[in-house]
Amino acid sequence: MLGVVKLVVPVRLYPDAAQAAALRDTLTLCNEAANLVSAQAFEVRVTGKQSLQRLVYRDLKEMGLSAQPAIHVARKVAGAYTTLKASIRAGNLGEPGSKRRVKAESKPIRFRRDAAQPFDDRCLSWQPDRPRNGSCARGRVRKPGSPPTPTMSSPSAS
Repeated sequence: MLGVVKLVVPVRLYPDAAQAAALRDTLTLCNEAANLVSAQAFEVRVTGKQSLQRLVYRDLKEMGLSAQPAIHVARKVAGAYTTLKASIRAGNLGEPGSKRRVKAESKPIRFRRDAAQPFDDRCLSWQPDRPRNGSCARGRVRKPGSPPTPTMSSPSAS
């Protein structure tokens, strides 16, 4: 039986000024959306990936996010709440009632405007016979970077 092997390649983007603005706006929109999703998740106490996705997907699409970034925003928020719960369970935020733990549990998780946002092969297109493009809040950005180049290196080669 033959399986599918995915190749992970590092890509450096070299956007022009307009493309950089579109990418920056997309990142900002994703993080604003994550803050809204986080507030909603906190309010209704829903933090599971699929449950949260079902709850907020339509709202994210109405904000202007395309399908895949909308899913990634919901998953990013769910992951942040999972990490918070694990930290609380591990005692990293103190005993129940401690100032630090109460502060963490009493408000929604917040995301910085420039916090990382995952992109995957469904957001970016790297077809060799066609122009490269990526999904942004303003639509598709054409040729935002260099072609993907697989690199082979050992962990100690840096």
